[in-house]
This record gives sequence, structure tokens and C-alpha cells, in this order.
Amino acid sequence: MSKKFLLLTPEDGSDVLKSLAAPARLAILSLLHEKGPMNVNDIADFLELPQSSTSSHLNSLESAGLITTESQKGRKGSQKICRAVHEEIVLSFSHTKQKQSNVIEVSMPVGLYSEFDVMAPCGLCSDSGIVGYLDSPDTYLSPDRMRASLLWFTKGYVEYQFPNNARIAGQTVKELELVMELSSEVPGTSENWPSDIHISLNGKTAAIWTAPGDYGDHRGKYTPDWWKLAGSQYGHLKSFRVTHDGTYIDGVRVSDVCLKDLALEEHRSIRVRISVPDDAEHPGGINIFGKHFGNYDQDIILRLQS
Repeated sequence: MSKKFLLLTPEDGSDVLKSLAAPARLAILSLLHEKGPMNVNDIADFLELPQSSTSSHLNSLESAGLITTESQKGRKGSQKICRAVHEEIVLSFSHTKQKQSNVIEVSMPVGLYSEFDVMAPCGLCSDSGIVGYLDSPDTYLSPDRMRASLLWFTKGYVEYQFPNNARIAGQTVKELELVMELSSEVPGTSENWPSDIHISLNGKTAAIWTAPGDYGDHRGKYTPDWWKLAGSQYGHLKSFRVTHDGTYIDGVRVSDVCLKDLALEEHRSIRVRISVPDDAEHPGGINIFGKHFGNYDQDIILRLQS
């Protein structure tokens, strides 16, 4: 079995490096690699840390994509089980500028979808207020959707049509990367509310990521003050990368779908569909965070590397 490694550059690794800057978080990662999956109480006891501090460190590691958590039933109720994601983390400085110059990047506002079919509860909001009517799928037709910084729905999909700028420039794509901030969606919030989020490119389902929950334990870094704390505050910044040998989520290979399956050279656009299907094992809804919402001040980003 191949190792699960994470390759960082100074341009894209700041969030992970910031999370790793705390000695306690490094100790937690080392412990998880040594002992395997552990619950929060055992981690706190083993490292002699307060449980509140341990939970804070684990939240930081999870937000950076370095661990995953899930709730399991125990003898005294539910317990949160933590697992390390990567066996190796590599920071590369080699040819950074050269690689960056070969990347074509497009940022897509979350409200600029070209097609949708969503089920309530659902909604849209900008950084200044609610767009249209809550829990009405017809609101997704509103021209004001262009201002949306956050959208959510229970089941269904939104589809975005990105320009295939590599084809226009006559360049051969070696890697496609899609980056966005996501969480599941529940009325109110719940950190234990899994949802199977499907990512499709040009009609091919390339990846399925199970969002652990819908977070409201603290305000998102960029979430505006008018948005109530009881609403979804932030998500996970996820990287979906398609290469010649498969599809990866945060550096971990998850499917055989590769660049040739997307037929990029045949299409003027790249269709990105983000969905929670009716038959999902965990149909827990979705939040898509854009600029001025969540923990990352960005919209949906598509990168083509030639």
C-alpha cells in the first residue's frame, strides 16, 4: 500500500504550517502515528494536557486537514475518535516560481452556478444579508445570487461552468485541482453530522468526501457579525486533485478517475458539479463557503497546471 503523504509549498502550505507550529499539536500527531486512532480523553491523559486545550488543538489539526475525527458509541455515551491522515508531510522549495508560472487559476463566486436542483432546507446569503427567501429553492434563480458568499442545501446539486483556459492557450493539462471550503448542513449546527459530498467533473464522479459535521462552536474567521452564531460558521478547506494516475483528496488517492477521463481537450469549459445525491449513504446536506465567510477568504478555485 502506498504511503499517504502531503506535499506543501510555501505558497499553499501556510495553514498547515501554522497548525504544526504548536509543540502540543506535533505531540498529538506523533502520538496518533505511534498508537493509532485514539479518543480525545485518552490523548489528553497520555500527554497530560487539559481536555479543553486538547480539543482546541484537535480542531486546529482537523481544520488543516491533518487529522480526521468521527463519533463512536462508547460505554458512557459517544466519543470522538481521532486519526492521523498523512504518514509524511513534505515542504518543498524546489522550482516553486517555475511551477507557479505554469498554473492557470480561475476563482468562481459560489453564487455563479450555471445549473442547480436543490432541496430545502436551503438558502443563500451575502456578506451583508440573506439573499431572497430561506428554504425556497426558487431563490436559487434570483439574479442577486451573484452576490452570494454562502449557500446551503439538503440534497441535490449546484454546477459551475469554468472556462477551459488551458485549451484556449493550447496547453496540455498535467494536473487539475479544485479547492473549496465545505461542511455538511443541519438545522442549527452539529459537529457530528456526516454528509457524502460528491465532486463530478465533466460528468465523471471523481471523488466523494464525507464531511464530518456542520460547525458552530465559534465564529468563522471571516464570517460577518450579523450572521448568528447558531448558523454554520466555517468548514474544511478541501483540495480535489486529478492527475494522469487518479484523483486525490488532500494528497490521498481516492479514485481511478484520471485526466483522460475528463477529455479536457474536447471541451471549451470544465463543468464542476457539487452534490449530495438522494442515494448517498450519509445525506447530510452541504454548505459551500465563499469570500467573506468561513475560515478562508476565497471562492471556489480551479487550477490547471501544464
